[in-house]
Amino acid sequence: MKKLIFFLAFIAGYFITAAQTVTASPENLKKLNWLTGTWNRLDMKPNRSGSERWEKISPTEWQGWGVSMKSKDTSFVEKLRIIAKDNLIFYVADVKGNKDIVYFQFVSLSEDHFVCENPAHDFPKRIEYKLRGNQLQASISGDGRTIPFLFERMNP
Repeated sequence: MKKLIFFLAFIAGYFITAAQTVTASPENLKKLNWLTGTWNRLDMKPNRSGSERWEKISPTEWQGWGVSMKSKDTSFVEKLRIIAKDNLIFYVADVKGNKDIVYFQFVSLSEDHFVCENPAHDFPKRIEYKLRGNQLQASISGDGRTIPFLFERMNP
């Protein structure tokens, strides 16, 4: 009986882990093409602005920049990447002030939505992007806290 319980627990753990893995197949990577372009942030405080810009630089890599401005001064910049590595997909954030670059593994991906997680990171632990028409809803979350972001695609 103990062997059966152990076996069932092992199988359940395997399927839970497999369900949370997004492989770096060409089909999956193509699902990210909608992200390419410049996105203006709509939910900023007065006298502030923000944007994200994404470029596909190879079939397996996107490069992005997140910028926040206060008046005409840059107040925040982050270098972003989405990469295929070891047959997995990662969202990579390089933020000034962080000691190390942070990798978030894709755990969910569809034609208009993705979720990345890094449970070992302090904050955020989860990053989510959703395409809704001409708008992008994004959020970062962890430890009971969520910060939403709303963007609109700029005309090319």
